[in-house]
Amino acid sequence: MKLNTKKPIALVVVIAFFAIVLGSSALTFVPVGSTGVVKTLGAPNGKVLANGVHFKAPFFQSVETVDNQIQKLEVDASAVSRDLQAVSSTIAVNYKVNPASSVEIVKNIGAQLYKDKILSPAVQECVKSVTAKYTAEGLIKERNKVSVEIAKGIEDKVSKYGIIVQAFNIVNFDFSAAFNKAIEEKQVAQQDLIRVKTEQEQLVVQAEAKASAAKANAEAILTEAEAQAEANRQLAASLTPSLVEYEKIQKWDGKLPSVSGGNAIVDFRDLEPTP
Repeated sequence: MKLNTKKPIALVVVIAFFAIVLGSSALTFVPVGSTGVVKTLGAPNGKVLANGVHFKAPFFQSVETVDNQIQKLEVDASAVSRDLQAVSSTIAVNYKVNPASSVEIVKNIGAQLYKDKILSPAVQECVKSVTAKYTAEGLIKERNKVSVEIAKGIEDKVSKYGIIVQAFNIVNFDFSAAFNKAIEEKQVAQQDLIRVKTEQEQLVVQAEAKASAAKANAEAILTEAEAQAEANRQLAASLTPSLVEYEKIQKWDGKLPSVSGGNAIVDFRDLEPTP
């Protein structure tokens, strides 16, 4: 009698197939930097798996992965300043999900939905509320302060969900074309004002220098005149009749002056008595 070996082989194949399926459904893998939230019949049971390979109840349990690494979100936000200027900005947020909050994220929000449901709306709301406190010019001048206020507001709103804000940055502030033109014109006017003021200050300095030079010159002339006057005074005070006669005698060359009258020339030496 010939044995039918096909049926046992087929049975082994079927058993092996179900064993593979059962084994694969009983294993799960959690990537590095993530946590696995175990769900029984679709609902989180509170168990969290670290990265690596884990066993779970086949068919009845599943694992939803939550990324706990630092991630980046960029959001385009629109707002209005205190002086009613339209402001468009691009906001960049670096964040991560606290592993201890992974179960709550999956249970209440969803591992793939918290960015759209929680983080992005928080960014939009905080940008609008903080922007409304400042004028458009104030947003430009106090950008660092504005950035800190927006980051603090976002952190306050999302921290209760287990979302940790690691870094925040305003990538860009953009205003209407009319406002940008007004700012440019104001800057040009300020530069012109500075230039005119500088030129005026230079003229004042030059005028003061000229006045100082003229004053110094006048003082020098006055000093010289005073010195000359003092010298003359002292000279006049020192002159006596005897001194004058003495100076005359010292300067006389021994010749008597000649006087002409009519056609005759009188020599005063002829008038001297004959010895």
